[in-house]
Amino acid sequence: MDNQLNNLLKTNYDIVFNQVELLEQAFTHSSYVNEHRNLHLEDNERLEFLGDAVLELIISRYLYTRFEKEPEGKLTKMRAAIVCEDSLSKFAKECSFDQFVMLGKGEENSNGRTRPALLCDLFEAFLGALYLDQGLEKVVCFLRQVVFPKIKAGVFSHEMDHKTALQEVLQKNGDVQIEYHLLKEDGPAHDRRFWIEVYAEGKLIGTGTGKSKKTAEQQAAAVALETYMREKR
Repeated sequence: MDNQLNNLLKTNYDIVFNQVELLEQAFTHSSYVNEHRNLHLEDNERLEFLGDAVLELIISRYLYTRFEKEPEGKLTKMRAAIVCEDSLSKFAKECSFDQFVMLGKGEENSNGRTRPALLCDLFEAFLGALYLDQGLEKVVCFLRQVVFPKIKAGVFSHEMDHKTALQEVLQKNGDVQIEYHLLKEDGPAHDRRFWIEVYAEGKLIGTGTGKSKKTAEQQAAAVALETYMREKR
């Protein structure tokens, strides 16, 4: 494993892995495994699956205790904004994790190191590895440095319901037919990805991807909103 990564984790987050192979697995993308079959490596997809659950539990507990008077619906929207692909990929970059992930040549050449979906999975895989190596509270300590300060600063408090916002913008002068179509879905059962297109009066106005149809629909609506606002300037 890259000593620079070990040093970064120790210096910035006081993390030293007992099982270094878990850390290595967390930073090993499937494309690297496919190109180095002779090394008998394991990719980070199973750790990503675990880290996703660990992250949702910790964030849910944090929001539940911090925002005592907020209703379930508001907490759900805030959690969705925190654990979405866009947010987690940004956390991964802020931690410099993108510099250390091991990619196959094809993935590297296609700018995989900057791809939000890949960085999101990397961040979750790291959390899964840390949980297995040192337990839940150590993951909490890490998130207390990386994620909780942004929640306290209100970064996610006013997160838009993009679908509702898009509907309000497009229908302010009368009814507009807005439809979301599933373009395709791909990936194993534990790590499905969905591609959604949103149409207004039969015209394609946005596309989005996500780990669920709802997430992909929200991203498609956000893209459509951004395009609409840009065109109105």
